[in-house]
Amino acid sequence: MQELFKVAHLALNTCLAVKPGEEVLIVTDEPLEEIGKTFYQAAKELKAQAQLIYMLPRANHGEEPPQAVAQAMQAAQVVVIPTSKSLSHTRARREACKKGARIASIPDSTPEMLIRALDVDYVAMARECEQYARFLSEGCRVYLSTPAGTELTFSIDGRQGYPDTGLYTAPGSFGNLPAGEASIAPVEGTAEGILVIDGALAGWGLLEDPVRLEVRGGEVVKVSGGDAAAWLEEILKRYGRPARNIAELGIGLNPKAQVTGKVLEDEKVRGTVHIALGDNMSMGGKVEAPSHLDGVLLKPTLEIDGVVILEEGRLIAPGKASQV
Repeated sequence: MQELFKVAHLALNTCLAVKPGEEVLIVTDEPLEEIGKTFYQAAKELKAQAQLIYMLPRANHGEEPPQAVAQAMQAAQVVVIPTSKSLSHTRARREACKKGARIASIPDSTPEMLIRALDVDYVAMARECEQYARFLSEGCRVYLSTPAGTELTFSIDGRQGYPDTGLYTAPGSFGNLPAGEASIAPVEGTAEGILVIDGALAGWGLLEDPVRLEVRGGEVVKVSGGDAAAWLEEILKRYGRPARNIAELGIGLNPKAQVTGKVLEDEKVRGTVHIALGDNMSMGGKVEAPSHLDGVLLKPTLEIDGVVILEEGRLIAPGKASQV
């Protein structure tokens, strides 16, 4: 598909700054092999030392890859990971970044998603991502609400905000493609209230019925709702207490992303917020879990230290935000 090849070439050239002769590793699995092969061909076009590795699909987002794949990731200069389950929040990815690899994670993606959401003005988007990430870094207390019933508070005091700009050109840099968010790891044990996921849920897709989570002491203590809620409760039981951790707050900032049921794109939609459960080690947190599941919230209102920066899905630039 020529359009897919075009955006794969754009991602390697612009987002990852691939140079001739660099060792570029593409890690994929059978569900996403079309995308994996396309990135491999695009890397060859850029005269990189391209390598394509298949692995069996993981059972869940955040599950470690086979050891041979992890070792190959550490040996490469650039790693692109179009896989059905995300390797973003794994030791393998973190160790590869420590070795200097530039990494783009592209989990559970589709050609249509990439064609739509990769072709953006990365300089302008990066500027906005960095602006909101700085605001998160400087914040202490968060209050999040939605028309669906979310009423959640937590601390981000001392935590660093991360801009997912789509520009991963420095050694050790990492992020998603499609990109476009600012995120932070809430302080463990501080989240309290009700979280209602009404947009989409990683591993499940679009939600017909909202998933209602009761949060106490930074962890999910009760799950209710329809079929998706039952599915989520099974995941949480399978992976234990660390999987119940309130792991991430993210603000979507990609101007071309749409809510389709693929959370990789859904969480980047401008004006949405996502909250993740489970592992937050990749974001400066203290909880390591074999699971990291994002839930997308629609029409959120987000206050940081009493300043509204998002009002029912409408972004307010931090410099123009209002005190409440």
